[in-house]
Amino acid sequence: MNQKPIKVFAWMICILFAASSAMAQTGVKHAFTVKECVDYAHKNNLQVKNALLNVQIQQEVNRDVTAAALPSFSGVISGNDYLKIPTSLLPGEIFGQPAGTYIPVQFGTKYNANAGFQLQQLLFDGQVFVGLQARSTSIAFSNKNVEVTEEMIKANVYKIYYQLVASKTQIGIFDANLDRLNKLLSDTKALYQNGFVEKLDIDKISVQISNLETEKLKALNSIDIGYQALKTLIGMPTKDVLVLTEELSEDKIKKDFTNDTTFNYTDRKDYQYLDLAKQLNELNIKRYKMSFLPTLALSGSYTKNAQRNKFNFFGKGDWFTTSFVGLNLSVPIFSGFSKTSHVTKSKLELQQTENQIYNLRLTIDNEIESAKLNFSAATKTLDYQKKNMLLAENVFNQTQKKFELGTGSNTEITAAQTDLTIAQANYINALYAAIIAKVDYYKAIGKL
Repeated sequence: MNQKPIKVFAWMICILFAASSAMAQTGVKHAFTVKECVDYAHKNNLQVKNALLNVQIQQEVNRDVTAAALPSFSGVISGNDYLKIPTSLLPGEIFGQPAGTYIPVQFGTKYNANAGFQLQQLLFDGQVFVGLQARSTSIAFSNKNVEVTEEMIKANVYKIYYQLVASKTQIGIFDANLDRLNKLLSDTKALYQNGFVEKLDIDKISVQISNLETEKLKALNSIDIGYQALKTLIGMPTKDVLVLTEELSEDKIKKDFTNDTTFNYTDRKDYQYLDLAKQLNELNIKRYKMSFLPTLALSGSYTKNAQRNKFNFFGKGDWFTTSFVGLNLSVPIFSGFSKTSHVTKSKLELQQTENQIYNLRLTIDNEIESAKLNFSAATKTLDYQKKNMLLAENVFNQTQKKFELGTGSNTEITAAQTDLTIAQANYINALYAAIIAKVDYYKAIGKL
């Protein structure tokens, strides 16, 4: 028998198993735009998941409130075995005995059984009916909490995402600087071999390269930490690989920015949330006011009763029917002022919510104006820092040429490199500040 196909098949199994194990260890690769990151977070972030669960919890609470207004129908079966039949005392006068004497008498049978049905239907209860009115508002309140949570997560995703994109730009600048210095080092070594510069000049450039590589290493470590923070925020497993596909530029930051003057407070999710909270407070006041009204309920019962001296309920014998329909009216008279206290408390809670709404309006006004000013200043700073960076780069290039021609000193080129590094860092900071200001503005006007 030919064993070769079997061996080939076995090797294929081993290769597939190794590949699947490697995939399990490295995780899935995700290449995301910022919008795709936000969409992923809305599906996987723990806070969003819990907010969605709160919606389901509220739905069950609503079902419980609805159940109070629906008929309650139950079946009842009971049986008693009187080990000792209850004894009653009858006045002795009935049987010709002296007054004040009693004769013990046992009534009933050893076994008793009951089977029947009971019906309860609430006809009027003001608190229950207000609860029914509040069902849609309660669901809207829970859904709005989901939207507020999603918006908060969205703003944080935007900020971390673009911070990482800006950091990627910074790494590109580090690499460009290292290329310049390495070329300068190579040229300086050639000049040294020809006796035009000292060994000290080579050492100074080597120190600059070492310092720059150290700064790059720190930046890379910060980026790794940032990626982990972003994955945690959006609910992505740590083992998965996240790749950011967007770039950050001045044009992208300034594009589509609108100084919207038609802002409405109701555009903000948190304002809508508080408005729904106010509606629930008003319904709560109405509910407690309804507690002063009477409640009316319908009840009914149909039962069969049997009594036996022997346990033979399934045999022949009479079962006696009892049935009734009744109305139960409960009129509250005095409850120790608890109802009044509940009404007063709910009115105070409404005032608190109204104060929160007023304070939120002030906060929103401040956020919008601050975001406008910050964005205006950030874009101007970005333009200035870009010009400054290009100028510093040009100064470095000219200083390098002078050094290579022997008309410049190592001190000059070191100073030029330092100025260039500072200008580049300022540019990266301005780039990030501008995109954050834009995110804050759109969040402030409720259009993020």
